[in-house]
Amino acid sequence: MNNEISLTQHVNASADKVWAVISDIPGSATTLSSIKSIEMLSDGPYGEGTRWKETRTMMGRSETVEMWVSEANPPRITTVKALQNGADYTSRMTLEENDGGTDLTMTFAAEMLNPSRMNKLAMALFGKLGVNATRKALAKDLAEIATRAESL
Repeated sequence: MNNEISLTQHVNASADKVWAVISDIPGSATTLSSIKSIEMLSDGPYGEGTRWKETRTMMGRSETVEMWVSEANPPRITTVKALQNGADYTSRMTLEENDGGTDLTMTFAAEMLNPSRMNKLAMALFGKLGVNATRKALAKDLAEIATRAESL
């Protein structure tokens, strides 16, 4: 069971400014309105292996998830992973300079690891609602990243 969503937001800022926003994990609770808190689990600059716990509100529920950077190639691409409740989550951001600014593309994928019959039934019944809610949340995140990068 694998679901993937990809959205692109044009940002009127350089790739370096957009990268500064997306790689500022401690500041993400200020940039993104759905993030309530960040607890850093590693020291040093943003890069492969950077770990943190993020508390985010989505669909009226607050959840804390441990996340880590699995790939970082500044200022072009980064991949963040999380494992939670039997699901493997991957968020990939790519930055491409375009038309005097940067196209920021976020691709989000969720894969259920060893899904039970109940998981499969729930996906069949409610999967589209979850995908639509996730798409809306990602679009909001991208818009808020753009607003922050454009203000730098």
